[in-house]
Amino acid sequence: MLREFKLPDVGEGLTEAEIVKWHVSPGDSVVINQTIVEIETAKAVVELPCPFEGVVASLMAAEGDTVDVGKPIIAVDTGEGASAPRETALADDMVPSPPPEAVAEAKPERQPVLVGYGVKTGATTRRPRKGQTPAPQAAQSASAPAPQAVPAPVAPVAPAAPPGAGRAAPVHVLAKPPVRKLAKDLGVDLAAVTGTGPNGSITRDDVHAAAAEPVAAPGYALPAQGEREERIPVKGVRKATAAAMVSSAFTAPHVTEFLQVDVTETMDAVRRLREMPDFADVKVSPLLLVARALLTAVRRYPLINSSWTGDEIVVKRYVNLGIAAATQRGLIVPNIKDAQALSLPELARALAELTEKARSGRSQPSDLTGGTITITNVGVFGVDAGTPILNPGEAAILAFGQVRDLPWVVDGQIVPRKVTTLALSFDHRIVDGELGSYFLRDVGAMLQDPLRMLAWS
Repeated sequence: MLREFKLPDVGEGLTEAEIVKWHVSPGDSVVINQTIVEIETAKAVVELPCPFEGVVASLMAAEGDTVDVGKPIIAVDTGEGASAPRETALADDMVPSPPPEAVAEAKPERQPVLVGYGVKTGATTRRPRKGQTPAPQAAQSASAPAPQAVPAPVAPVAPAAPPGAGRAAPVHVLAKPPVRKLAKDLGVDLAAVTGTGPNGSITRDDVHAAAAEPVAAPGYALPAQGEREERIPVKGVRKATAAAMVSSAFTAPHVTEFLQVDVTETMDAVRRLREMPDFADVKVSPLLLVARALLTAVRRYPLINSSWTGDEIVVKRYVNLGIAAATQRGLIVPNIKDAQALSLPELARALAELTEKARSGRSQPSDLTGGTITITNVGVFGVDAGTPILNPGEAAILAFGQVRDLPWVVDGQIVPRKVTTLALSFDHRIVDGELGSYFLRDVGAMLQDPLRMLAWS
């Protein structure tokens, strides 16, 4: 019996998606909840699990095709003979079948999930293709202990990625803390730098040299020599982002204000937080205190955290804090739900998780909807300021520029201080100049003196 799997709506009213990568081919055996395909919607790359068990009869859309929601993308033969190819392959290669008790123990690991939102790594296993010799590891997996029970090797070894993960393993680099800070300030990826110091360590000169080299923008390759033009299809996230930004720019009357701030005390606070036990397992960056300052200011000026519907202004008593992230697929803005209710360590962990998921392409549609106010950290690119465009449906967005050593007047004396520039864009239909100025002033005051965050919370 042939059953067709139709492309589901994995987001909120999405109408189409692009087939990014198939994980199965005609003739493959599949089980329920096995990841079969990756699709790219206007919001995220999503892994789709198979709702049927059987043998793949045909793929009804090719990689790169854009398919409307509701159209069939794969046909699966769910008849009684569906499992025959696997049994035949095992018999031909004289590989013993796992004992029934092992199969029974393995079944509880398979957890049903909502179609369109993928499955946990290790929750399912892919059966071998017709006529393909199973790998020795696959033959042992049913009776061997769970992979996590095996002791990790001493030497750093890249773990085997799940099918379709496509993500590189973390790379260990040798660099002193000041060099790492310099690389972060200049936007240099240390994993891509060849060290010339002792034992291959990376030096300050290596970082400066890397920063001076031309770098391709995320998702693009440098033009090949001799090429005069390059044509890049506009689709997926980039197409959706372009439409949203055009709509926002020409719908909401934008106003942007700028403020230079002495953040020397904030940088000292970041250093001290990194030494505290509560933050031992998480990365602490200046963005954490910028986020906390913004959340505190929102409590003082709730109208900044609202949206315009035409007939009314909806003031949100919660903050779903958006963080603009540049990824290989383009700009996305995942958000931290109910960020106002998080403690500082919880906020730090939420920021780290949000960033990691965005960079690895694992942000789900639910992560990208429902935002109420946004921060964009342009400082990581070595930029002082800009005029950010509002995320559609929000009344304000705060840009955080790079932190630089600048001459600053303190008590009548010119001294070197850590200085950044904040830029606040807001919807002038909701936020007038006075409110926008007060909000930006207070965020700046809390970053100049972080103790104000406690006093004003």
